[in-house]
Amino acid sequence: MIRVLVVDDHPVVRTGLVGMLADEPDIEVCGEGSSGVEAVRLVRALAPDVVLMDLRMPGGDGVSATREIVALPGRAPRVVVVTTYDTDADILRAVEAGATGYLLKDSPRQQMADAVRAAARGETVLAPPVAAKLMTRMRADPSAVLTPREVEVIELVGSGLTNADIGRRLFISEATVKTHLLRVFAKLGVDDRTAAVTTAMARGIIPAP
Repeated sequence: MIRVLVVDDHPVVRTGLVGMLADEPDIEVCGEGSSGVEAVRLVRALAPDVVLMDLRMPGGDGVSATREIVALPGRAPRVVVVTTYDTDADILRAVEAGATGYLLKDSPRQQMADAVRAAARGETVLAPPVAAKLMTRMRADPSAVLTPREVEVIELVGSGLTNADIGRRLFISEATVKTHLLRVFAKLGVDDRTAAVTTAMARGIIPAP
């Protein structure tokens, strides 16, 4: 059972997110919070597997809370930002703080549930509109090619390593690995790890097995 903490300062939004996950047999909402400060406290008390985190809240925003949560000792939960904002700056702030993914509040029910499952597995999740936005930005940039570090990261993903494993191998933080993956997704025009590896192999960026 995947335990989920829902954090949003609007009660109606929290109720909606809880309702979207209520019928999923493998997902249990174990708590609700209304601020970043409360999110950190509830993570310590409830030990959820995944936190659905609003980005902008009074009493401590989602970015600061995410940064504090992923730094907790032991196995910290995965944080997926769920927000109405889809600017490049917001997306990168969230991922660089350590968020596993970025979804919009109007995401369909099934996409939300699948994102929770993917996050629980340690995978990066990105809403298609967000991926499309970053792809458009990258394609408009003639220098949008994978950097040597991004090639290293996607090659290690292809070897089956988790984000945490890759971070240890390359001596970088897991949050930095996620940021590299986000940029790889955008540059390759994909929205998941498997597609990124397949596309990178097809384009000769990394060797096929």
